[in-house]
Amino acid sequence: MNELLIGLDFGSDSVRALLIDSCGKEIADSVAYYPRWAEGKYSDAAEFRFRHHPLDYIECMEKVIKEVLKHGDPRLVRGIGVDTTSSTPCAVNQEGIPLSLTEEFKDDPDAMFVLWKDHTAIEESERINEVAGNSSIDYTLYTGGTYSCESFWSKLLHILKNNEKVHQKIWSFVELCDWITGLLAGCPVKKSRCASGHKALWHASWGGLPPVEFFRNVDPLLAAFPERIGNDSFTADTPVGKISPEWAERLGLPAETVIAVGAIDCHVGAVGAGIVPGEMVKVMGTSTCDIIVMPAIERCIPGICGQVDGSVLPGLTGLEAGQSAFGDIYAWFRRFLEWSGSKISLAELEKEAALLPDSRVCALDWMNGRRTPDANPLLTGALFGLTLGTTPPMVYRALVEATVFGTRAIFERFRENSLEIKSVKATGGIAKKSPFVMQFCADALNMPIAIVNSDQTCALGAAMFGAAASGVHPDIFTAQRAMESGCSKVYTPQRNCDERYALYCKYAKAIENI
Repeated sequence: MNELLIGLDFGSDSVRALLIDSCGKEIADSVAYYPRWAEGKYSDAAEFRFRHHPLDYIECMEKVIKEVLKHGDPRLVRGIGVDTTSSTPCAVNQEGIPLSLTEEFKDDPDAMFVLWKDHTAIEESERINEVAGNSSIDYTLYTGGTYSCESFWSKLLHILKNNEKVHQKIWSFVELCDWITGLLAGCPVKKSRCASGHKALWHASWGGLPPVEFFRNVDPLLAAFPERIGNDSFTADTPVGKISPEWAERLGLPAETVIAVGAIDCHVGAVGAGIVPGEMVKVMGTSTCDIIVMPAIERCIPGICGQVDGSVLPGLTGLEAGQSAFGDIYAWFRRFLEWSGSKISLAELEKEAALLPDSRVCALDWMNGRRTPDANPLLTGALFGLTLGTTPPMVYRALVEATVFGTRAIFERFRENSLEIKSVKATGGIAKKSPFVMQFCADALNMPIAIVNSDQTCALGAAMFGAAASGVHPDIFTAQRAMESGCSKVYTPQRNCDERYALYCKYAKAIENI
């Protein structure tokens, strides 16, 4: 029988596990939803605060791994790969334990994992950008020229400034993907190149993290942390170590099971989709991430989320862009319509919206700020052209149109900088479930979009890295070729959207300048 791998995918609402063999046969998958998150604990959307309790991760991870192992021989498992949302960091003590796992901080949101979409650190990100702009080296060069409130150092500084109790007990700040792999291996954190480069200002050209003096200039509160966090980072095909005796016993896995270095979910999903140079993979869910890999490029692309050597595949530059809200916008509209208690079906809305011609109703997709091009968390969504005759399907159609035009704006930024996108693949819940949205997307981009077969592309990519790190396959490129699932459907452009896109851009420019 072929050797087995496990891919773990920690998302915004749940964790997924995939059990797969070394030839790419998907044996079983399982999903567990975070119970505390589902209850709305520790978060406040009105304050843009979104937090995860680490017990949600631990309990759900154990549940899904045990579930998939019911369908295969645990003795054949050779490697585990991990991807997570990012930047989703947490305050830890000197033993590397999240403060929220201690009695003193068990209900303190600032001692929990700060979810990627948390926007409480806007003031701190502005300070980082101010200092970077006045430094002899602009340390935001490889994060698109702007450092985000969604990213690592902004969130750390916000907690240090606003929670004295946590400030007194914190030793370091750890990304979720690094903490999970260290937890499973029972060893110190081995930092992800992917998370460090895209979210923590790590770059080889300045020796890893920016110098301590830069952080001291931002705020003296940060000065102790670069040394504690360290300058090393590793690509996801690197082993962290073997599974710890505790977790081997807890999960029923062999002591020789290798844990791979973690990475960001969308980057790993692109690997699971079989990404090659010149291809964009769109990971489409509550938000979107658009991933490209290229041979080394000398110039920096302004306004994107980053470009980092080895963040997706070793030896290639990974470029990330994306939208802060995509499926979240559709979910918001459904909740908006359900305010009175009646249930609304997005599928029914899509059917009605698909029958409509273009109307005067237009929208902007910045309901959680704008990630790219040109990060600005203060921007908000908007609706234009409403009349007394406007119906919910008209508004829904306008919201879908806005989200896909947000994608086109990202494409245009890459093209303006002479990066040719030769093909597009899509994966994630929306790509699989909504032909209406995907057809709109193909029309907006004026390019075919191929839909990846696997329902668990991120977990599949994580399993590929588990295969490479454990030696089941000699490298990640071999693992990709052996294990990728192929594509099931292709959406081809059916109409010209240039006029509507120009209207979107007109409204966007007007709102930006208010």
